[in-house]
Amino acid sequence: MGFAVQRTRREYVRPSSPTPPASLHLSIIDRVVGLRHLVRSLHVFPSPSPSPRLDVTETNKPLPLSSSPPARVIREALGKALVDYYPFAGRFADGEGGPGTARVDCTGEGAWFVEAVAGCSLDDVNRLDHPLAIPEDDLLPDAAPGVTEFTCGGFVVGLISVHTMADGLGAGQFINAVGDYARGLDKPRVSPIWAREAIPSPPKLPPGPPPELKMFQLQHVTVDLSLDSINKTKSSYFVSTGQRCSTFDVAIAKTWQARTRALRLPDPSSRVNLCFFANTRHLMSTAWPVTGHGNGEGFYGNCFYPVSVVAKSGEVESADIAGVVGMIRDAKTKLAGDFARWAVADFKEDPYELSFTYDSLFVSDWTRLGFLEADYGWGTPSHVIPFAYYPFMAVAIIGAPPVPKAGARIMTQCVEEEHLPAFLEEVKAFDK
Repeated sequence: MGFAVQRTRREYVRPSSPTPPASLHLSIIDRVVGLRHLVRSLHVFPSPSPSPRLDVTETNKPLPLSSSPPARVIREALGKALVDYYPFAGRFADGEGGPGTARVDCTGEGAWFVEAVAGCSLDDVNRLDHPLAIPEDDLLPDAAPGVTEFTCGGFVVGLISVHTMADGLGAGQFINAVGDYARGLDKPRVSPIWAREAIPSPPKLPPGPPPELKMFQLQHVTVDLSLDSINKTKSSYFVSTGQRCSTFDVAIAKTWQARTRALRLPDPSSRVNLCFFANTRHLMSTAWPVTGHGNGEGFYGNCFYPVSVVAKSGEVESADIAGVVGMIRDAKTKLAGDFARWAVADFKEDPYELSFTYDSLFVSDWTRLGFLEADYGWGTPSHVIPFAYYPFMAVAIIGAPPVPKAGARIMTQCVEEEHLPAFLEEVKAFDK
């Protein structure tokens, strides 16, 4: 059966106090044209189990939880957070060179905010576990982010952000700032810094023809990997190498191998590609402004490097999972050197100019962005549902299953229908 979602309020939320009327330049990474897209996600908060609001008085007593509806609390907190993050209340302005020369005009016009109510409880829709019982567009309208409240008292925060303004860590930092204000803090626990000038700006290569984007009929698939199976692979990798690996390493290794096997490429020497995006804030310790932290804490712009792994399809298919993990770990060890060479323009091909082909898999990790720690006063979300998929790009997103489940959740749009059964069979075999 269908469940109605009614939008009850739409408005621009402006900064709650005056902000500088500046015009800010973006970094060379921000201005990558491919990043001028919307990232959509749903953040599911079950029926309230109030966490004490942080004390900001001298009495050292917990502040009472607000009796206001979550949407009202979040709307007011958003206005306060937009004072600290005032560029988010501004607008893009393209230079003479189009989006590749864009800047941000800090106009203070505000962020679009929508409130809605659902005529059901979260339990009625299986707490929005997959498959979604309510269409994503009903909870996350194309026009704007919003908050939908359910009859049980639970709520969903729908977030739409432009990747040009912030990478995943930056967006998570902003959402946590809204949560800090919602819980009664006088200021965010992490102070934001713009500092786009700190990002290296090597000369761009002469532009070539725009890439031809082939559209694929990619299928949505969501599967969970058990914690036991993940830990077995970690143990196997440690025994064979004496080194540790992460849950992310294991999850993308299994996904890449399952997809490669499912493609059944006739020539085992055919090249298959894996690309994931690594945070590089820690590689720029001398570049940041004096903030008390040399690791870039507080920077919310794009600060990542595309890490590529290229291998023969036969090697990926025949290796055990620990062997595929090794390929990924080897690529990670090259990150510092590759980023340093890019920073001084020591490259023949721009690593940020990506090629989208069916033999390439792009992976994003959503477990460490801070979204799962966001708390508006009713506890942290049970899970986060990203919708960062595009028909020209085979994508796998690594997330966490809804609490209290453990393990890893793989949300993919990476194979066409003819390869879907084999891909599912390979992924599910991991837990056998």
